Amino acid sequence: MSPTPPLFSLPEARTRFTKSTREALNNKNIKPLLSTFSQLPGSENEKKCTLDQAFRGVLEEEIINHSSCENVLAIISLAIGGVTEGICTASTPFVLLGDVLDCLPLDQCDTIFTFVEKNVATWKSNTFYSAGKNYLLRMCNDLLRRLSKSQNTVFCGRIQLFLARLFPLSEKSGLNLQSQFNLENVTVFNTNEQESTLGQKHTEDREEGMDVEEGEMGDDEAPTTCSIPIDYNLYRKFWSLQDYFRNPVQCYEKISWKTFLKYSEEVLAVFKSYKLDDTQASRKKMEELKTGGEHVYFAKFLTSEKLMDLQLSDSNFRRHILLQYLILFQYLKGQVKFKSSNYVLTDEQSLWIEDTTKSVYQLLSENPPDGERFSKMVEHILNTEENWNSWKNEGCPSFHRTSDTKPTRVVRKRTAPEDFLGKGPNKKILMGNEELTRLWNLCPDNMEACKSETREYMPTLEEFFEEAIEQADPENMVENEYKAVNNSNYGWRALRLLARRSPHFFQPTNQQFKSLPEYLENMVIKLAKELPPPSEEIKTGEDEDEEDNDALLKENESPDVRRDKPVTGEQIEVFANKLGERWKVLAPYLEMKDSEIRQIECDSEDMKMRAKQLLVAWQDQEGVHATPENLINALNKSGLNDLAESLTNDNETNS
Repeated sequence: MSPTPPLFSLPEARTRFTKSTREALNNKNIKPLLSTFSQLPGSENEKKCTLDQAFRGVLEEEIINHSSCENVLAIISLAIGGVTEGICTASTPFVLLGDVLDCLPLDQCDTIFTFVEKNVATWKSNTFYSAGKNYLLRMCNDLLRRLSKSQNTVFCGRIQLFLARLFPLSEKSGLNLQSQFNLENVTVFNTNEQESTLGQKHTEDREEGMDVEEGEMGDDEAPTTCSIPIDYNLYRKFWSLQDYFRNPVQCYEKISWKTFLKYSEEVLAVFKSYKLDDTQASRKKMEELKTGGEHVYFAKFLTSEKLMDLQLSDSNFRRHILLQYLILFQYLKGQVKFKSSNYVLTDEQSLWIEDTTKSVYQLLSENPPDGERFSKMVEHILNTEENWNSWKNEGCPSFHRTSDTKPTRVVRKRTAPEDFLGKGPNKKILMGNEELTRLWNLCPDNMEACKSETREYMPTLEEFFEEAIEQADPENMVENEYKAVNNSNYGWRALRLLARRSPHFFQPTNQQFKSLPEYLENMVIKLAKELPPPSEEIKTGEDEDEEDNDALLKENESPDVRRDKPVTGEQIEVFANKLGERWKVLAPYLEMKDSEIRQIECDSEDMKMRAKQLLVAWQDQEGVHATPENLINALNKSGLNDLAESLTNDNETNS
């Protein structure tokens, strides 16, 4: 008998792996780990899991002993080598990175993250990417929660840039697919006029003079007063605009738009009236560049009243505000997939935005330094942004094109014999079977055969519902069980036909139907009012006499009686074409709710179809009271007197 192979022992394996890890760290070589891995008994999976635990144990000791970042990074580098050699799991380096960043203070996290940034090519390789992308994303999000956006701005930016380099552009987890806004980005400023110091500022300057702190002005600079007259109203209106830049959807509301319009015109008027001089505006910045002065950036606006005059005199600050206007205007005019259908600009708003956009570009070009160049660059970038919006509207398809590396195979066509392909106008095409040959030669041109009118299998509404309309008439006394609407096969075909050819199918209604036959019976009654009467049988002499009597009675009817009759489907069709895009003006006077109007807008883009749906909904709502007289009254109330007069004339002509 062969000797039994030794069994795997977890404590022994862990001890040996820990010792080998220490040895590998001292030698800066992974060979001790490879040797131990090959010598230990047990399955490969068992040994991998044990080595993962050994790595975490050694790392824990280093962190407790407050070792340097170099020792910590050396352990992670060993883990990366172990993954490459296949002796530990692919997620181990990311687990170790997460442990380190959770335990170390932020200043040391900066050093660790520099290592993460340098190895972005490693993380993107096939060995690591699928196993580690979620770990890296979670690790970066945890870091961002710990960092302050105002104090650690650069570190936050590095993390965002790393994620942008790590994930492909089409990675949907990093995209704002639904175009949501960061509503938490609130700009705080003084909203209490009683606490404002702007009204007292110039008086105090004249009487007592202004104390200048060291470092605020150069030795050669004399204190100058601001040429821009600033009061609390300008301060309040200026900073109130940030709320519209934060949440542009407010601009679609009527009252909010008026406020935005008023504040914008006043602020832009100040920018136009008090332009910056090229030399004065950039003098301080040029001196800083020459002396290597450090620029300080802030993640949030400083909204102190004392800084208002300095901010309005700063060219970079003006550029920030003007650029915010351009970004806002682009969103309001753009086609965004997830934007609500109610968010539509009026013609007046569109015209104002177009004129103001030109004014903003003009102000940018006049703003020093290099205003003309900066303005053109911004315009180019915003035009490119339209491609980004289009890509998001299309569902963010991948940018990677699948290249067809397979060589194109030359296909040799088999030559058909002369007796197979017909030659000349009178020769048949033989299909090898007598019946197939007959069918094919009925129309040899396939496209013409498909366009033939005989292939139109869908019946008209009149043909299909003729029997059901007759059965719905109480005079015919057809019992319910024998009606066609109770046939499930008939009901299924009726629904398909209504969906294709009747506007009633998509019309919203408050009625609730318990069964399909009940719904179809309701639809049949509506269609009976619109469709012409079914073809009549050969009339007898008595029928002709009755019709003559009816005609005499109709001739003697007064116009008022005729106008009291409900409108017909033909009248609705004709009048809808005339009403067209003015249907929305008439809708409130036909007692249509806002929800019904929005539903009509969503159902169709065609104005004539919307007008027809409005009239059909009104007819359903009013029933026998849906008369031309009531429609004419509604038209007069809505100010559509020309259409009211036209409908009156048509009604009299038809009578």
